[in-house]
Amino acid sequence: MPLSPITLFVYNRPEHTKRTVEALLKNELASQCELFIFSDAPKNEQAKKDVQKVREYIKTISGFKTVTVIERENNFGLAKSIITGVTDIVNKHGKVIVLEDDLIASPYFLKYMNGALDFYEHEEKVISIHGYIYPVSEEMPETFFIKGADCWGWATWKRGWDLFEADGQKLLDELKAKNLTKSFDLGGYPYTQMLQAQINGLNSSWAIRWYASAFLRDKLTLYPGKSLISNLGFDDSGTHTGSTNAFKTALTEKPITIGQIPISENLSALNLIKKYFNSPKMRLLSLSIKLKYYFKLLKKYV
Repeated sequence: MPLSPITLFVYNRPEHTKRTVEALLKNELASQCELFIFSDAPKNEQAKKDVQKVREYIKTISGFKTVTVIERENNFGLAKSIITGVTDIVNKHGKVIVLEDDLIASPYFLKYMNGALDFYEHEEKVISIHGYIYPVSEEMPETFFIKGADCWGWATWKRGWDLFEADGQKLLDELKAKNLTKSFDLGGYPYTQMLQAQINGLNSSWAIRWYASAFLRDKLTLYPGKSLISNLGFDDSGTHTGSTNAFKTALTEKPITIGQIPISENLSALNLIKKYFNSPKMRLLSLSIKLKYYFKLLKKYV
């Protein structure tokens, strides 16, 4: 099977971008993959200098089969940039691997992604493949399925992305009508509130809508038991992220084996993830997110 194209979304973080690309190049399949880089335009004068630095760097990248740079002339913002970029690539190539400029990939990331994309290509129940797994303390299965979709180093097919619903209000209404908000929140994390905040214009998250779109269609995402992605973005440099080490995890030191497993949600793995989300550290993070949106709402309407 042809290898999947990689899309990388960048903005104004030159050092993050460089580390992301350097890690990706350590994958043995990198030289066989097409890389498409979407560079968003600056949203203000303050961003121009760093956007230019990023654009100068990405024009020097080599080591992939091809490198195609798409420079936006106007600022799209992260959500529009990802939604339109993924749509363009998946419509042309049928599948896509997606990274942002703060994600560090394991040397085995591309092997896992392409292997899983091939293995589950015709399995309609599976909507996507994910590379990151939360730092749970217990041993996880080699691979497993969880309902929904995720956003830190992921891949999908056209049939999966076609289910993406951009209308957050429509998604929230359906979650409430089906009494699914508690399970959507994994027992405590404020995903429903994040979706409401997107509707209210307090964030522009595409990821919460991707998760809800898959969740409501009862679709599954494949996760690795050990993480193939580390997120550098929780250092106050991102658009929607603050500073926290709650998601810090070690990269796997060996390949992830793709094998035959039940095409159903792994409840044991799900319960371990719920346990992690209900840990003191994550409860504190959840509270800070809720407070952040509360004060944003006050600022907007008062």
